[in-house]
Amino acid sequence: MGSVKDLIVLEKPLKNKSGRGRFVFSDRYSVFDWGEMPDHIENKGKSLCLSAAYFFEKLETMGIKTHYQGLIEDGKLNRLINIKEPVEVMEVKLIRVLPPQPEGNFYNYSIYKNENNNFLIPLEIIYRKSLPEGSSVFKRLRERSLKLKNLSLKEMPLSGQTLNQPFLDVSTKLESSDRYLNWKEAKEIVNFKDDDIKEIKRITLLVNKLITKEVEKIGLKYEDGKIEFGFDEKRNLLLVDVLGTLDECRFTFDGIPVSKEIARIFYRKTSWYQEISEVKKKDKLNWKNKVDLAPPPLPPDLRELITIAYCAFANEITGRKWFKNIPSMRKVLEEINKILYEKNEN
Repeated sequence: MGSVKDLIVLEKPLKNKSGRGRFVFSDRYSVFDWGEMPDHIENKGKSLCLSAAYFFEKLETMGIKTHYQGLIEDGKLNRLINIKEPVEVMEVKLIRVLPPQPEGNFYNYSIYKNENNNFLIPLEIIYRKSLPEGSSVFKRLRERSLKLKNLSLKEMPLSGQTLNQPFLDVSTKLESSDRYLNWKEAKEIVNFKDDDIKEIKRITLLVNKLITKEVEKIGLKYEDGKIEFGFDEKRNLLLVDVLGTLDECRFTFDGIPVSKEIARIFYRKTSWYQEISEVKKKDKLNWKNKVDLAPPPLPPDLRELITIAYCAFANEITGRKWFKNIPSMRKVLEEINKILYEKNEN
């Protein structure tokens, strides 16, 4: 399936019929499109599974279609409220994945000209409510691939700045590295209708309104996040993959990151990150094969604190103590802040 979760196919999706499968969430993680990193984050998979199920079930009550079917415990399909212990397996409806074909430095999306239903839309929809440190928006503004007017701004934003209105961004999903697009390009490569774009934006805003409301209850600020869509057999939009988790969203707690951004901050200071940044500039398709350095492991104390952060998030967002003897989110993040910033200042 990917670098962070596996897929068990129970029934293969067909052109006009959805399939059935199970996500097995692992303790692996990935940053900067590298794939599996050298460390595992204990209980990360179970934390993601539980928190994603929580948001999927909330969305169902709002009438928003998703591919979520339930969680698996003791071999049986059940709802979150009936699950007794942390689990890492989620059952989902499967749709077809139709990858674009690489041609030189570009990808050919012509397959979507003749497909109308039951497939994964090869895009990620990114919701940006603010611009935290590390946001790709700053780099894109400097490179002028993104303009201030796109963000409804008149001058260069500051790190941590909240936007006057949410900015809905879009990038590719099935290429070797994510590539940002404008909405006109997105419409063309997937053969969208105007109403498809409008509905994607409408659902995205509803999803992110829900996530914002839920995480504010536990003292978090929602900075940005991504969601994915597909079309079902009747070409209805369907939310797929997972959402609302520490891997799909960027949250902060009193300005301290609580997401994969913790690992990104550490790795941005490494020689490995400097090399992949340079190689990507020269070869956007085959960059990974040309990187000589391997990513170093996380410091043990930081890895342990990231583990606790994932567990604390699942406990607090669902309101259940799935993971025992876990301190509050505030205490965990204060310790993470010391490692990432205070040690470097001394």
